[in-house]
Amino acid sequence: MSVDSSAKNVFYANMFPNQPRTSFSYLPEVNNLSIQIYFRKDINIQHYRYTILVDNKPIAVNKSINQAQLKDVDGPDEVLSSTTLGIFPIKGKTITTLIYSIEKPIDIDKAVFYGKPVPRAKIKGLRKFTKDDKGFSYSDIADPKERTNLTFAEKNLELTIVKDKSDIDYLYYISIKDKQTNKIVFESTSWEYGGLVEEHEFLPYIDIDKNVFKKSGDYEIIIQPLIKWDGCHNCDFSQKDIEKYITRLTLSITLDEEAYTKKELFTYTLIVAFSIGLAFLITLYFIKKRNKKKLEEKEQQKNIAKIQLNSIRSQLNPHFLFNALSGIQNLMNKNETDNANKYLSKFARLTRNVLDDKELISLSQEKTLLDDYLQMEQLRFGFKYEINCSENLDLANIEIPSMLLQPFVENAVKHGISQKATNGKIIITFIKQANDLVLTVTDNGNGFDTEKKNNGLGLQLSESRISLLNSIYKDNRFTLAIQSTTSGTKVSLTLTDWQ
Repeated sequence: MSVDSSAKNVFYANMFPNQPRTSFSYLPEVNNLSIQIYFRKDINIQHYRYTILVDNKPIAVNKSINQAQLKDVDGPDEVLSSTTLGIFPIKGKTITTLIYSIEKPIDIDKAVFYGKPVPRAKIKGLRKFTKDDKGFSYSDIADPKERTNLTFAEKNLELTIVKDKSDIDYLYYISIKDKQTNKIVFESTSWEYGGLVEEHEFLPYIDIDKNVFKKSGDYEIIIQPLIKWDGCHNCDFSQKDIEKYITRLTLSITLDEEAYTKKELFTYTLIVAFSIGLAFLITLYFIKKRNKKKLEEKEQQKNIAKIQLNSIRSQLNPHFLFNALSGIQNLMNKNETDNANKYLSKFARLTRNVLDDKELISLSQEKTLLDDYLQMEQLRFGFKYEINCSENLDLANIEIPSMLLQPFVENAVKHGISQKATNGKIIITFIKQANDLVLTVTDNGNGFDTEKKNNGLGLQLSESRISLLNSIYKDNRFTLAIQSTTSGTKVSLTLTDWQ
C-alpha cells in the first residue's frame, strides 16, 4: 500500500482476534491509494485471483494476477514478487480487496482501506435475561441514557448489550470497567446477530454473565474501534480526538446478593479478625490497667492496715509487759521469792516471743505462748486451765496472727477468775469446723455486761486489730463473738475458710 506523501494519520493494517485473515487500514486524510500485492517465490501465482470492491460495489471480480508486471522486491528476510493492482481515489470511500487461491477458495485474505470517518458506535438497547418458574423472559431498555440504573435479582442470569449495525462491526470491541476499582472486568469482540431487528437487519449484540458484576456500584460500558492509535504514520491525533470515537455508558448496578472473591473474603476475614483482636487487646490493656490500679489501691490499703496493725501490736506489747511486771512486783511484795523467780523464767521466754516481729505464728507456737502466760499467772492466782485441740488440726503448719488470743486470755484472768483463786478455771480450745478454725476462751468468772462499752485497753485494741485483719484477709473473715453471764464468759473467734 502506498499513499500520498503529504497524507497524515495513516493507521495501517490493524488486525483483529475475531477476523484473523482481515486487515483494516484507517485512512481518514488520504486522497489516493496505490494497492500492491506481494508473493513469496515458492507460491504458484497463476492460481491466485483477486476482487476489488469500492463501497461494497465490485470494480474487478476474480481477476488473475498479471505475471508480466511482477517485479522482485526486497522483503525483510527474502526476495518477494510484487505487482500493483491499481491506484484508487480513497477519500470518503471504502476499498476492499479479496485475494484467494483457486486451490483453497475458502481461505480469503481480506484487506479493508477505510477512507472516511469511523462511525462512533451507538448502544441501541439493554436486555435482562431472566429465568423463573414460568420459564425464560426478557426485559428491554431501549436507547439507554448515559447513566442507567439496573437491579439484578437472583433470577436474572445475564445482560445483553445491543449495538447499532455497521459494515465494520468486527472493528469494535466492548469493555466494562468497575469504576470503584478502576479495573476492566469484561472484554469482548465477539459480536453476534439476532434478537433485535432494525430496517430488516439483525443488530449486533454481546451477552454478559451477571456474575461479571461482583458488587453493587457504578460500571462503565466502553465501545471503541480496535485501532492502534499510537501506531500510525505521521500522526497528529490527540486524546481528545480519540475520545470522539469512544462510546461510554455508566450502569449503576444494584445486586440483591453480593458476590465476593476468595481474596476479598480472606481480606475481609483478616480485617474483621484484626479488628476483633485489636479491640480485644485494647480492652485487655484497659482491664489490666484498671486491675493494676485496683491492686495498687488494695496494696496501699493493705500496707496502711499493716501499719495500723503494727501500731496496735506496739501498744499491746507494752500493755502486756506492764501487766506482767505488775505481777512480778505483786509476788515480790508478798515475799513469794520462789514463785517470783519461776514467774521471771516464764516471763523471759514469753518476752522473746512477744517482742518477735512475726506477723504469723503456728498454732503450736500460739499454744506455747499461752501455756507460758497462764503458768505465770497461776503462780499469782492459783486457778486451773486447759488448752484443748482437735485431733484433725495440724498445729505445726496452720498459722494465725501472732498473740491473737493472748489479750482475751489475759482479760479472763484479770477480770474473770482472779478473785476465785483455786476455784477459778479457764478452758482454751482450738477446733476445726469444716474449713473454719474456731478459737475459744472460756472462764467461770462473774461475767460482765457485753452491751456496755468496755474500758479495758486490751479488749479495745484486740477488736481494732480484728477489724484491720478483716481488711487485709478479705477472703478469710475474722468473726468475734462474746457471751457473758454471772456464771462465766465465753469468747469465740472464728477464722473462716482458714487452712
